[in-house]
Amino acid sequence: MTSPLYNRHLLSLTRHTRDEVNYLLELSHAVKAAKRAGRERQLLRGKNIALIFEKTSTRTRCAFEVAAADQGAHTTYLGPTGSQIGAKESIPDTARVLGRMYDAIEYRGFGQERVEALAEYAGVPVFNGLTDEYHPTQMIADIMTIQEHYDGPLTECCLVYLGDGRNNMANSLLLIGAKLGMDIRIAAPRELQPEQQYVELARREAAESGARVTVSDDVAACVKGADFLYTDVWVSMGEPPEEWQRRIDLLTPYRIDAELVAATGNPHVKVMHCLPAYHDLGTEVGRQVAAQHPRFSDGIEISHEVFESARSIVFDEAENRMHSIKAIMVASLSAEATPEGVYSA
Repeated sequence: MTSPLYNRHLLSLTRHTRDEVNYLLELSHAVKAAKRAGRERQLLRGKNIALIFEKTSTRTRCAFEVAAADQGAHTTYLGPTGSQIGAKESIPDTARVLGRMYDAIEYRGFGQERVEALAEYAGVPVFNGLTDEYHPTQMIADIMTIQEHYDGPLTECCLVYLGDGRNNMANSLLLIGAKLGMDIRIAAPRELQPEQQYVELARREAAESGARVTVSDDVAACVKGADFLYTDVWVSMGEPPEEWQRRIDLLTPYRIDAELVAATGNPHVKVMHCLPAYHDLGTEVGRQVAAQHPRFSDGIEISHEVFESARSIVFDEAENRMHSIKAIMVASLSAEATPEGVYSA
């Protein structure tokens, strides 16, 4: 059997079918099990992968580098000041240069059009490590984590995202949840709800999969019966500091704390966060916000109590970035990438 995703890009998951997403999930579980069993087969030996980071990262960079090393591949990290991309050299030119030197390119940065241009001109697979519009590698890790903590089929699973819904996380969760037939809900104030194009895309997917798609500012209605609660920081990368006051005013009712968890009515509900999280005073941002708003000294978008509770599966989710990214690279760069083929003899 040949990998159905051999030589394919991963740009947003809009071009991936439900079966292809499920294949990536199955492969993610397989590579994780193979690594833990000490039976991981190196399918990427001799491969070279360029990692373009116009936005800095902890999990995405480490996940790509460790995953590649485990598989015998080599990586070159190009940080925010490490290349001429977009400054002295156009993206199409950069793509054509790197495509002649590398077997694949990862991009983490700004508009979706940048990663799409890389894919158009590179001639090798391109992986989206995050753009302003989509975060597909995070999605594979997130659903993989949900599968590890939910006994039923995804079609019976309710995932609720709370907070700023006008970002790549809400867009991506809507898309993958709808594609996989889930009950996917976005709880956000009206002015911070996903743009209509992303909601319409999710509803088109839902018409085929049977998913239930909800976008609402009614927190209580959204969280009732939830199996998983998900949040992200309230002010995203690149937004001005003065945005904090406005977001706090709008988003305080969407904060995940013990009261909101109880409002689900589900004693088994789990809590997710893509990280970094402002759940205590251990960050500069956390301290600055708490200094002006003391009520947030125990966390901003999520309380420290909930973040550190047994309900939190945040660090399972973070670990799974590496396993899922490994699966994404292996599926695209090795024709032999199958759930059975990732094990050594």
